[in-house]
Amino acid sequence: MSLVPNWRAVIKHAWSLQLIALAFFFSMAEIALPAFDGVLPIPPRAFAILSGFTTAAAYVARLLAQSKLSETTDAGE
Repeated sequence: MSLVPNWRAVIKHAWSLQLIALAFFFSMAEIALPAFDGVLPIPPRAFAILSGFTTAAAYVARLLAQSKLSETTDAGE
């Protein structure tokens, strides 16, 4: 297994990776939410729902062509 040649550009520009990072944040917020019970006016399942939607968006984004990444891939060949 090896990294793609333009892995830095992929990390910086790929929507799917950015959405996965956001989903991770929502998952961690969901875990931490009980510590703030009663302090924050956020429903208990809000972060779980946001995480689910963000993960679904990352799945779709992974299948879409992204011109910025296509340009860097073409330049690297």
